[in-house]
Amino acid sequence: MLYTVFLCFFMATVHAQEIAVLKYNGGGDWYSNPTSLPNLIRFCNANIGTKITEKPETVEVGSHIIFQYPFLHMTGHGNVVFSEEEAENLRTYLLSGGFLHIDDNYGMAPYLKKELVKVFPDTELEELGADHPIFKEVYRFPEGLPKIHEHDGKRPQAFGIMHENRLVLLFTFESDLGNGWEDPSVHNDPEEVRKKALEMGANIVAYAFGH
Repeated sequence: MLYTVFLCFFMATVHAQEIAVLKYNGGGDWYSNPTSLPNLIRFCNANIGTKITEKPETVEVGSHIIFQYPFLHMTGHGNVVFSEEEAENLRTYLLSGGFLHIDDNYGMAPYLKKELVKVFPDTELEELGADHPIFKEVYRFPEGLPKIHEHDGKRPQAFGIMHENRLVLLFTFESDLGNGWEDPSVHNDPEEVRKKALEMGANIVAYAFGH
């Protein structure tokens, strides 16, 4: 109990508004979309009053350093592997007040889901309805998660894991928000598509820092 209280206090006082990229094992490209998070951070700083360092740090799943960051972002296309120690570390982080956003950059879902069982063996991902607060935190998305890139043409879905009425893990699927956050020259997305992606990203940031 004291350990958990200490972690909560530590996370509340160190890097109170900071985001880090989560580096994981398994061969998946955790480093993909290199311009996405800096662009989202700049958008948030300019539009929703955050003061996040524009260049996010990289932290490893099993490191104690993750407890210094209230928001972790994870992405990629391929394989994901958590050791038992890494899974325990990530679980402790999330239950102690941390937040993890996982954005499927296409192809990550089947690998991720089997590893999340290690993190939360008794809890499954549940789809978030369009009425969830994260879709109206700052910008309104009455239909829920926006579609940014087509991929398989399936509808975009947001899945989550809750703890004590707080969303601690968000998994965005068939949306690819990260591609929408990238520099315009990377994917040549229309400005209205990039705007939707950035506004949804800002909602995620606002929720993570406000709950």
